[in-house]
Amino acid sequence: MSPGPTAAFFDLDKTIIAKSSTLAFSREFQAGGLISRGAVLRSAYAQFSYLMLGADHDQMERLRQFMSRLSTGWDVRTVQEIVADALHNIVDPLVYAEAVRLITEHHDAGHDVIIVSTSGSEVVEPIGAMLGADHVVATRMEVADGRYTGGITFYAYGENKAVAVRQLAEERGYDLQRCHAYSDSITDEPMLSAVGHPFAVNPDRELRRLAHRRGWPVLVFDKPVALRSRVRFPPVRRTAAAVGVAALLSVAVVGWLGVRRRPA
Repeated sequence: MSPGPTAAFFDLDKTIIAKSSTLAFSREFQAGGLISRGAVLRSAYAQFSYLMLGADHDQMERLRQFMSRLSTGWDVRTVQEIVADALHNIVDPLVYAEAVRLITEHHDAGHDVIIVSTSGSEVVEPIGAMLGADHVVATRMEVADGRYTGGITFYAYGENKAVAVRQLAEERGYDLQRCHAYSDSITDEPMLSAVGHPFAVNPDRELRRLAHRRGWPVLVFDKPVALRSRVRFPPVRRTAAAVGVAALLSVAVVGWLGVRRRPA
């Protein structure tokens, strides 16, 4: 009997792209009147901290709570228009050449490529389309009457990523022991542990230690590539969704950092 289908699960930030997708749009939001110059500067600081140190569980939980409060009442179409105009210019130069090569190798081997990201689905799906991904798993924000309610219908973080991976395996017949997973963060340990071939990519300190203890390969990606000028991708099987939550998450991050940095 021939083996069933196999998948490769990729985290997004610092695994496929060189920055946090939820922090990359701050200048465009300032130009669109969404945030202040001070918020842009805080975003730059947050991006530097994220690249150097990553984000632990407590920081991510504070971000989730702040994001929910901040999102209430935002007009979805307004956010979509700003981010849709900037998506390619921002994301295109940030994709790691090594990740592109891996995605191509997995497709050539007949594997499904699935992006699993804590960022909003409205930004992850277009990035997945750019990369030729077969499916994405991402955070989903609740919308009513064209506005964000502040609720989150699915938070693609921590154990929830592993739950989604196992659900996809059941639906599509993946043998998880034959599947691969790639991530930079210790918060993705559940997803990495769910497959037979986990890889730590540009790992934070805790994930690097864990990878060494468990014998997981450690990969270093450090060569961003301009997609449109240097890479050809296979046909995309999914239609890209409208772009929106990326902006919402980004503004949430910079605002959250502003709250976090105020003296008690």
